[in-house]
Amino acid sequence: QVQLVESGGGLVQAGGSLRLSCAASGRTFSTYAMGWFRQAPGKEREFVAAINWSGGSTYYADSVEGRFTISRDIAKVTVYLQMNSLKPEDTAVYYCGTERYMTAQRMGVLPPRSVDYWGQGTQVTVSS
Repeated sequence: QVQLVESGGGLVQAGGSLRLSCAASGRTFSTYAMGWFRQAPGKEREFVAAINWSGGSTYYADSVEGRFTISRDIAKVTVYLQMNSLKPEDTAVYYCGTERYMTAQRMGVLPPRSVDYWGQGTQVTVSS
């Protein structure tokens, strides 16, 4: 059973930084892509960033390219999202997701319903 546990959310001022963590367990993730998505109130869940567990190739949404960095620690089976230069429009619940036999790029272009495994989410609030 795949388990994903997010942490690291909080309240930050515009221009600040946060780092989210997603601890994964229950599988050998070598054939998986791991990604971050977000959902603001009244809006649909949207893709943020993804990484291939094997090889480490990454893919980003245009809205966060250059500000956010996704990375993974293979030994800790953890994926991180470093968020810099945060904006009020980044405010959302951030979810970690993973899917087998999927690349980071495909995770970024397919709808979120294509992802089967999700964490519980962590709130990120950016004040202006």
